[in-house]
Amino acid sequence: MSLIGTLLGYALTLFMLLLIARMVLDWTGLVANGPSWAGRARAVTHTWTEPVIAPVRRRLPPVRAGGVAFDLAFTVVFIAVLILRSIAFSL
Repeated sequence: MSLIGTLLGYALTLFMLLLIARMVLDWTGLVANGPSWAGRARAVTHTWTEPVIAPVRRRLPPVRAGGVAFDLAFTVVFIAVLILRSIAFSL
């Protein structure tokens, strides 16, 4: 295993953890009624993940199903990170 592959794999792991934190904070609604740290945590996760998700979202807009919109861009980025992470750790 190469050093570059390992470092890249760890960076992608950290990014994946940020994506999971973003997902949890967005789903729980904790930000709306919760403590101020939750709002700051949500802002941090969006600041670090939005530059990657936004270009995908421009190409793949959310899918509407009734009154709910599913953000497929988030799912595509998450799956891509999983695949790239496994490739990086196998280098």
